Amino acid sequence: MTRTRFHRLRLRPFALALALGAGAAHAADGKLLLTGGVASIDGAAGGGLTPWAVTGSYATQGQAGGTAHLTAVKAQDYALLTYGAAFSWNERIELSLVRQEFDTKDNLAPLGLGGLKLKQDIVGVKARVAGDAVLDSDTLMPQIALGLQYKRTRAGALGPTLFGPLGAKDSGVDVYVSATKLFLAQGVLVNGTLRATKANQNGLLGFGGAQSDSYKVQPEVSVAVLLRKDVALGAEYRAKPDNLNRSVLGNGALAEDDWFDVFIAWAPSKHFSLTAAYVDLGKIVPALQPKRQTGAYLSAQLSF
Repeated sequence: MTRTRFHRLRLRPFALALALGAGAAHAADGKLLLTGGVASIDGAAGGGLTPWAVTGSYATQGQAGGTAHLTAVKAQDYALLTYGAAFSWNERIELSLVRQEFDTKDNLAPLGLGGLKLKQDIVGVKARVAGDAVLDSDTLMPQIALGLQYKRTRAGALGPTLFGPLGAKDSGVDVYVSATKLFLAQGVLVNGTLRATKANQNGLLGFGGAQSDSYKVQPEVSVAVLLRKDVALGAEYRAKPDNLNRSVLGNGALAEDDWFDVFIAWAPSKHFSLTAAYVDLGKIVPALQPKRQTGAYLSAQLSF
């Protein structure tokens, strides 16, 4: 079976799920504004950088709903574009599909790779296993969800080096558990996620390395404060495994730093939200670009 045919077959069940969600769109409005989070860069509902235990859209028990998003991140030397969709059912299950496109511009020109664009597809599933963020808001019980993300990267001309001497793989699976606690009376949300991953730069530089091919558990934290019913202000932190630097070079040339952002989300209705953020992605391929990559994040999301 060709890869093109494989992608078509893989997308058909997801398209059907979205069609079913669209048919129930009139009913997918049972949640409070902003309590479904926004689409993360990996597609799962949560903050911009990390998933939360909530399911996307405003569908609650007995309802189905979906979201579609477009996100752009612009740092000093690189740019990232992500777009995708998600379907949620019964406030229990979430399915997501995302394409990431990372533009290296001319920063890899010294390696003969000027203008290289890395692409990655991510298929995710999330299941709520305990708690209810809203109904348990007056107790200490958080909402808890388990998630899985299958990632496959296309590295173009960088592939022979990345998947050869550097020892990375072109696909991998992230497994995570998220706990989200909503203090409804105070308008505060706190989320903690533990992610088992082999991904280098979230998978855009493959998975694992020549001497570091084991899973590493990385923490991720989000805090958000509701300024008013349609505006939330927050911050996120996401730790990274640093596989390539540890296993191959060890001199910092391919070091991978943790990520951080400060965001503001605005939802004028349950059908649309806009999220803007300041992001710090650390040093990316620091041997070529030694300065920290900071910049802007902007994401638009439609819910139905």
